[in-house]
Amino acid sequence: MEAYNGYDAVMSVAGVKYPGDLATPRQVFDLAEEYRKASHALLQLGRPGKPLTRAPFRLTAVHAIELYLNALLLQRGHAPNQIRKLQHDLWARTELATATGLHLRRRTMEHLQSLSRSREYLVTRYGPELAATTSQVNRLTATLDEVAKKVAPLILGAAGHAVAAS
Repeated sequence: MEAYNGYDAVMSVAGVKYPGDLATPRQVFDLAEEYRKASHALLQLGRPGKPLTRAPFRLTAVHAIELYLNALLLQRGHAPNQIRKLQHDLWARTELATATGLHLRRRTMEHLQSLSRSREYLVTRYGPELAATTSQVNRLTATLDEVAKKVAPLILGAAGHAVAAS
């Protein structure tokens, strides 16, 4: 007899194949906010000279950036399955997002491209031997905070901008 899988039952009732297919841009944005807050909290746990202690910060920061860009792409009409096909390519997301009105500083754009080129998401998750090769903590923090700040008004409108800055 097959074990009960609540996830499959819920997903088949809803007629959805993937988690997040029914999420609104605002829900994805709110999730990104939670990951951003978590990354800032985890940053405090890192120790100087010990790159592996920064891995949880990096993972949550990169994931938050991906979620912010996903929220904007959803808002701009991209289908969830199109976004999913991008896998963890932050640069592809960034190019699509900037084409729809997101304006980021040159250094932030370069860093997002570098994150994709170096596959920092995968290195952070699976490559402890490469931890010392990842981008600088202050650069990743700046990229995360700028993406959050610039996406917020596009998702929330001008009135909601203060929410993401907190």
